[in-house]
Amino acid sequence: MDTSESTDSSTPPQTGTGGGPDPAGQARRGWRHWAMDTRPLRRPAYRRLWTSTIVTAVGSQLTAVAVPKQIYDITGSSAWVGYASLAGLVPMVVFALWGGAVADTVDRRKLLLVTNAGIAVTSLLFWLQALTGLDSVVVLMALLAVQQAFFGLNSPARTASIARLVPEEELPAANALGSTVMQTGLVAGPLLAGALIPVIGLPELYLIDAVALCVTVWAVWRLPALPPLNAAVARRAGVREIAAGFRYISGHKVLLLSFLADIIAMVFGMPRALFPQLAAETYAPYGEGLALGLLFAAIPIGAVAGGLFSGTFSRARRHGWMVIGAVTAWGAAVAGFGLSRNLWVAVVFLAAAGVADMVSMVFRGAILLSAATDEMRGRMQGVFTVVVAGGPRLADVLHGTAGSAFGPRAAVTGGGLLVVALMLGLTAAVPALRRYRI
Repeated sequence: MDTSESTDSSTPPQTGTGGGPDPAGQARRGWRHWAMDTRPLRRPAYRRLWTSTIVTAVGSQLTAVAVPKQIYDITGSSAWVGYASLAGLVPMVVFALWGGAVADTVDRRKLLLVTNAGIAVTSLLFWLQALTGLDSVVVLMALLAVQQAFFGLNSPARTASIARLVPEEELPAANALGSTVMQTGLVAGPLLAGALIPVIGLPELYLIDAVALCVTVWAVWRLPALPPLNAAVARRAGVREIAAGFRYISGHKVLLLSFLADIIAMVFGMPRALFPQLAAETYAPYGEGLALGLLFAAIPIGAVAGGLFSGTFSRARRHGWMVIGAVTAWGAAVAGFGLSRNLWVAVVFLAAAGVADMVSMVFRGAILLSAATDEMRGRMQGVFTVVVAGGPRLADVLHGTAGSAFGPRAAVTGGGLLVVALMLGLTAAVPALRRYRI
């Protein structure tokens, strides 16, 4: 039997010494030197978790397209689509913070079972309301709020569990595998939804997502138990535990800096709010529809490409410098996009930004999993979920305002250059991130 099948839930399997050379990695040659490192998939528990992600990455995007589509069909108003997004954001933020604390006090496998089942039931309710023609925006927003609350509880536990399923030296590879699947879902899911709606109708998109979530529940059921390592310490997941998580972040500079790096990149450098205006004005000669589709697809396509050629990630030991370089490259690529008048050049710059974003995601995730103790990993992932979800939404407000005041190209270029300046300034002022390595 594969020895990794019976891996003790309290100690990750060790395949090498801390930061020492990895013989398996040294043996990779030629194209395999660059190709995605798939060693974590040799571990049955992680493989099950990752396989379930493949299914749900696409299925969740079907619902993500179906909800705003249905709301717009009912109201004919984009404003209501925006209100629905806010209705989902608030419970997600609240429950992600609380869910991180819960994940540090209970068996994470049980928490994943409950929350995945809750998300699946919510998808079934989405299907029923669409099938019966209820046409109630209030019901849709309520279901979305409940679904995002379950997601907020689920996400920290899911990500925190990875450090218990693979050894430390494989964390970058595991993060690359997971991030690549999620980014692929961002590309394939909306495309599939657009193709399926005219064929099978809107209600069936919800049903497909619900069925996909059943696969996830089955995969989680087969995971090993993941109770708190320090089981002797009884804790309740309340405000004190959440506050303790923030105190932990403030006392560990490398964790604080990893969050600040993502906030800098996303708040000042995510230009998606200006894509419609750029497609309608700057790139109108290429066709507004084509331009808009390419602009939205370019970043996730670049991220997928970065994941597929992420073989070198596993050999990188200076995780702090990888984050610094990736965020700086993101800012430079966004600035290049802002300066581009040619659509195809603009798409190349956005794809390059997507590669940089993938590198940043992988190593920020690895830092959070390796630098935090197991009893704090859930709370760190809760804060991470809030930052990842909230940063781009703040960017939408900031870029939309700046675009109206200074023009879209100036706003994008200025935001990208500001990312570079802030990241380099932060790196120079606080050395903890650049000194971090495994």
